[in-house]
Amino acid sequence: MNPRTLSAYAQRALENARAEAVRLGHDAIGAEHIVLGLLRGDGTASALFGRLGVAPGLVEQRLEASGRRRSTRGPGEQLAYTSHAKRLIEVASKEAREAGGVLSAEHLLLAALHEPRGALVKILAEAGVSADRAQAAMRLPAPSHPRPGQTEPSGGKRSIPWRALLLLAVPLSIILERVFHAPALAVFSTACLGVLPLAGYMGEATEHLAHRSGPTIGGLLNATFGNAAELIISIVALQAGLVGLVKASITGSILGNLLLILGLSLVVGGLRRNELRFNRANAGMSASMLSLAVVALVLPALFHALHPGSAARLSELRISESVALILLLTYGLSLLFTLKTHRCLFWSESPPMEGPVWTLKKASLVLAGATVGVAIESELLVHAATEATKTLGLSETFLGLIIVPLIGNAAEHATAIVVARKGKMDLALQIALGSSTQVALLVAPILVFAGVLLGRDMNLAFTPFEILALGMATGVTAIITLDGESNWFEGVQLLALYGMLAVAAFFLV
Repeated sequence: MNPRTLSAYAQRALENARAEAVRLGHDAIGAEHIVLGLLRGDGTASALFGRLGVAPGLVEQRLEASGRRRSTRGPGEQLAYTSHAKRLIEVASKEAREAGGVLSAEHLLLAALHEPRGALVKILAEAGVSADRAQAAMRLPAPSHPRPGQTEPSGGKRSIPWRALLLLAVPLSIILERVFHAPALAVFSTACLGVLPLAGYMGEATEHLAHRSGPTIGGLLNATFGNAAELIISIVALQAGLVGLVKASITGSILGNLLLILGLSLVVGGLRRNELRFNRANAGMSASMLSLAVVALVLPALFHALHPGSAARLSELRISESVALILLLTYGLSLLFTLKTHRCLFWSESPPMEGPVWTLKKASLVLAGATVGVAIESELLVHAATEATKTLGLSETFLGLIIVPLIGNAAEHATAIVVARKGKMDLALQIALGSSTQVALLVAPILVFAGVLLGRDMNLAFTPFEILALGMATGVTAIITLDGESNWFEGVQLLALYGMLAVAAFFLV
């Protein structure tokens, strides 16, 4: 996930910039479109031009004439940012990080004024206004305080966050297990509830650390800690010898992201829009990476089918370790591709961060505390899992395919649905497809090598049902997303496939 954080006004300005480029028939989103987006926004740009004695209408006309028109436009083609626009956003992001706040509309406007060869500076120069004078007229407010007329995110009402309430489940689960020796089902249920807020805090702390670290390091942080809660649960389960549960949770996490979360995002986003558009390059890369992961799972399973005896178990494990190493290398190169060499193909706006950015110390402490909490809750959850599932009449396969992935990724899933409802389908797909890719190419290989350290035979020889389910999910998702456009009914189709797989998993023993 891209680490840039935006205020609501800056987010709206970038959305307006895309709309302006489409309206004008230009071939990319340039710095001039971002300034046009600011003019259509909260009045910051118009107020500045008024103070400088420059008519906003004149600036608007000149900006509209400065972009290049495209000759043809393919169906569903997503407009990309020009190098000038990306540099403008990078400069604005740096200013926001140094100020300790979120990227605001003022930061974007100030960055446009810092570009000596930019369209805005040239237009102002023709009107007799220097860039230095325009920059001096800018008065950025302190990032921790709202501008006049801007309300706090809470609307002045103090309410108890849902995570604070669910955090009560953490000590409750420990007391139930350690003090009262309660039934396994009670411990399992409260431990599941306790993991939900802790996973949310892990994700939020990672986002704040990413914001302070810059685009590249921030991207690495998000890529590393994106599925940390689920990884911790899986390692604890692996240590307890529940290899089947771990394998099922890997499959379930990929299926949940590809079918359930992506499906819900398309349905929610499509209810208010006839057509949903998103970045085809991002969808195509995710589809190819997931196809690679399916092949990686087929090879150990094929070897297992051809050599079912226990004598071949060591070779089967060595094949899995070799495949895991190749997947890790591929994942690392994919980060280099998306975060460095071809970052322009995958840039997208991120949701606005409410409130001031956390300090490095606070974010680190929250991440460390939440990680410890998830480890404690995971131990309680795993130890009670076997008896709890027997009480409920559920199989280990169903627990791993459906329940564990939903618990570990609940906070991230909720974010995907919320941003989809706001029409930010690029970000929703980035969450759903990116998380699936991370599980397949990072989490699964890490668990293979964790098995080596823990003395558990954790291989990649998955069951035929799991491989078939992954293959179908990857194929259907690719068909739906590769054209760069979708609608709510295609989301229904993804949900239908997830429902059928869940029913099949329920009856598996």
